Amino acid sequence: MELDTTNMCSHLQGKLFSEEGEYHAIWLALHEDENLTAVVRSRQLHIYRNGKKILVLAGKAKPKVIREDKLNDMLNNK
Repeated sequence: MELDTTNMCSHLQGKLFSEEGEYHAIWLALHEDENLTAVVRSRQLHIYRNGKKILVLAGKAKPKVIREDKLNDMLNNK
């Protein structure tokens, strides 16, 4: 999956890309699951499954769960 991270919040980048980051498992899932897509908007990462928004990740704010999804379980296992 190609993702332009130029406008992504630096805090969010750390949480996603660092192996110790709290969202790193989600980053890996984005690459493994072909039904997931993501786009950076307003410095946040908006994640979609089959075209429907399920989750919004921000750098300093709490994740915003839009729809229940198995991806959200990765947030609860921390």
